[in-house]
Amino acid sequence: MRATRLFTAGIYAALVSALVSALGLAFLAGAAEAQTAPPTRDDIVGKLNHFEQPAEIDIPALKLQVMERAKARIKNDPGPVNRPLIAPDLANLPTFTAQIQFDADTPIIQPASYQTVGRLADAMVHASLLPYTFLIVGHVESNVKTREANAILSQRRADAIRDVLVNTFKISTKRLHPIGLGEEQFLDRAKPTSAVNGQLQILTYAKVPDDAPAHPAAAPAPAAKKPAKKH
Repeated sequence: MRATRLFTAGIYAALVSALVSALGLAFLAGAAEAQTAPPTRDDIVGKLNHFEQPAEIDIPALKLQVMERAKARIKNDPGPVNRPLIAPDLANLPTFTAQIQFDADTPIIQPASYQTVGRLADAMVHASLLPYTFLIVGHVESNVKTREANAILSQRRADAIRDVLVNTFKISTKRLHPIGLGEEQFLDRAKPTSAVNGQLQILTYAKVPDDAPAHPAAAPAPAAKKPAKKH
């Protein structure tokens, strides 16, 4: 009788353990799905539609500064954790941080991230954001590559997002300003190697210039050919 009870108790414990494991896996799967679910258009609009005034940022000069600093061999470089921000004024702009996945060490956007890029495009043509231009800011986490290589990669990734928004979703190129900051402005300075530092940011930058349409102008229709004169 005692052996039977022990056997029954063993089966019961095994069933409880299996149930707990199954529930745990289901919870983890649900959490992972929640983390990877693409943002909605309204999520993005809510982050970007609080524009007050443009930041004092010279984009061509900042690009040059990023490359110069990434190339420099500074004796007393404080290291990635204490390295000063290269563009602190970006913190004053409305920002949406997007989890865009790229193939390793390339600017190739993974198919799973195209839905997120599409939602970015949807947000940019929303009535409340149509009057604005945007910065597309690329970052790269600290890794075995050089800071210069990572600065170049982050710029190529920002360019890739701009190209998809323009060519696939028809956002006016005049509304988009891609810039790569590489390792020069980590999103999480305390953890330079964290994947968080590879995320991409969209920032509301300025008002659309009066002479720049929010959408690309439609190509003019070709002129009708005149009928040939009969001789």
